[in-house]
Amino acid sequence: MEEQNTDMIQGTLDMLILKTLSLEPMHGFGISRRIEQISRGVFKVNPGSLLTALQRLERAGWLDAKWRETENSRRAKFYKLTRAGRKQLDVETTGWTRRMDAVARLLRNES
Repeated sequence: MEEQNTDMIQGTLDMLILKTLSLEPMHGFGISRRIEQISRGVFKVNPGSLLTALQRLERAGWLDAKWRETENSRRAKFYKLTRAGRKQLDVETTGWTRRMDAVARLLRNES
């Protein structure tokens, strides 16, 4: 059986990270696992892409990060959504919904 393509749609990783962190602060591996679990395995986040996105979101002021100990007694950087990050999540969610509706109309061949 052919393996399905689980590539992230370009531009959605930031939104999925922001949404995941709107629930609770987490470390990178936790974010990756949560996205995979909630998407039921449709999205698998590449660790390099995740790290780059987390750094970009932190630089933009949408995330705060602090080193803490994990439940396994390891040190990890935990990320938390900022107020600006919550606003950006709203902006991205609105844009995503608009684009998703447009694609649905095209697939139904409406005008």
